[in-house]
Amino acid sequence: MTLSRVETAERAGISLEELDRLLAHRFLVPDADGRFSDGDVRRAGLVRSLEAAGIPLDGLRLAIERGSISLDFLDAPVYERFSALSDVTFEDLSERTGVPISLLTLIREVSGSPVPDPEDRVREGELPTAAFVEAQVKAGFRPIAIERLLRVQGDSLRRMAQTEADWWQTEVIGPALAAGENPEAISATDFSTTLSALAERSVAGIHHAQQAQAWTSNIIGGFERQMARAGLYSRMERPPAVCFLDITGYTRLTQEQGDAAAAELATNLARVVERTSVRHGGRPIKWLGDGVMFLFPDAGPGVVAALDMADGVAAAGLPPSHVGLHAGPVIFQSGDYYGQTVNVASRIAEYARPGEVLVSQAVVDAATGAAATFTGIGAVELKGVAEAMELHRAHRAT
Repeated sequence: MTLSRVETAERAGISLEELDRLLAHRFLVPDADGRFSDGDVRRAGLVRSLEAAGIPLDGLRLAIERGSISLDFLDAPVYERFSALSDVTFEDLSERTGVPISLLTLIREVSGSPVPDPEDRVREGELPTAAFVEAQVKAGFRPIAIERLLRVQGDSLRRMAQTEADWWQTEVIGPALAAGENPEAISATDFSTTLSALAERSVAGIHHAQQAQAWTSNIIGGFERQMARAGLYSRMERPPAVCFLDITGYTRLTQEQGDAAAAELATNLARVVERTSVRHGGRPIKWLGDGVMFLFPDAGPGVVAALDMADGVAAAGLPPSHVGLHAGPVIFQSGDYYGQTVNVASRIAEYARPGEVLVSQAVVDAATGAAATFTGIGAVELKGVAEAMELHRAHRAT
């Protein structure tokens, strides 16, 4: 499909005067009939972004004329994700669907762009998310729940996209430049298109696997509640445990050896602790720079996992860890866990010495049958905790 001059300007979100300026610089070249392509729409948008970033158009044009850079790669199908504008505004879409305009403009916000005005046009790539939000609203979902999901999706996918961009920079663009090649040309190859498609399928596969685990947890929780209602089971006989593992001297290492060393340490730490926690039925909840927070459905396996992780960190040649666990109810919200159990576990980890795994009395009580033993160290005053807590040092059962 080809586009007229007016359609091209509208889909690129620029005025006709701006379009004529791009034509004058020959960033866009119409076909023999004066028509434009979707690639031209993407070129117009990218040139606008380059200019906003401080790159002079005269210099950009000269670089293109000399063959130093090219914008032809934007014709590749993989760049269809550089979404053009649709013919509907946020205000129109709100009236048509009955979705509050605040939820529709949130779609743009969680994608990393400024909040649009009601009269701004919706991007074509935003329409599927708008349909998803519309289905939730019509089903009676609470706006706050819809917003939480969108924000978590946006934040998680932002981190993924930024890591992908860094991966492409270090593995493709950097080596191409070093070899005197044109990285833009590589971006338009079949290899780029194939790898992008494989990456999307990979993300979907990992997401589905994560969904299977989360949905299984929901199913188990539903059965537990039904059995508790019938007086056949009480989940809080074995409350979940929160575990914090921190690395000793992380800040000093960063200062002495730089950010690259800190990033390598974080990667090695992730490799060690993620495998271990999952093997014992837990999962990492969030990464904290110098450590990790985990959730274990059962305290007993959580203690064994903590001991394994502490040993694994040492065996990997990483700085020693200090670990704390506390068991009790937790509050889940926006992809994270909150509450007193989380706060206390963090304080216990702060109190632990390098290489030590400390647990609360609640963990000891809930960890019956675990392959671990405990040595009491007495009542301890923890920062931010009102009363002294009985803490125990965990050891492997012999």
